[in-house]
Amino acid sequence: MAALSIDTLFDAAIRIQVMERSISLTFTENSVRIKFPTTRRLAEFLDVPHYYVLPYFAMMEQEELVTRAERVGILTTAKGSRKMIELMHEKYLKESSEILGTAIFEEILRKI
Repeated sequence: MAALSIDTLFDAAIRIQVMERSISLTFTENSVRIKFPTTRRLAEFLDVPHYYVLPYFAMMEQEELVTRAERVGILTTAKGSRKMIELMHEKYLKESSEILGTAIFEEILRKI
């Protein structure tokens, strides 16, 4: 069983996206939002019970890293997007660039 933390969940979210070769982005006037995998998908991926993951999402909402939208899912905030994009750049640059395209990924990096 993986030791859980906010950082672990962000890393797992990126690994799921890289594995599934899919990163969903929403562009707003002044930010980029990234769709998080569902809490159940993260728990399954990390091999932990679903209810172990839920308190961390509450903490992430409190720290303004993510927001939940009814029928949309969990999206990063500007602060959460910055955290996720920086992690993608540090640990998953090749994979992220392949999925998003180098030009798009570099532009997102520049904007955050």
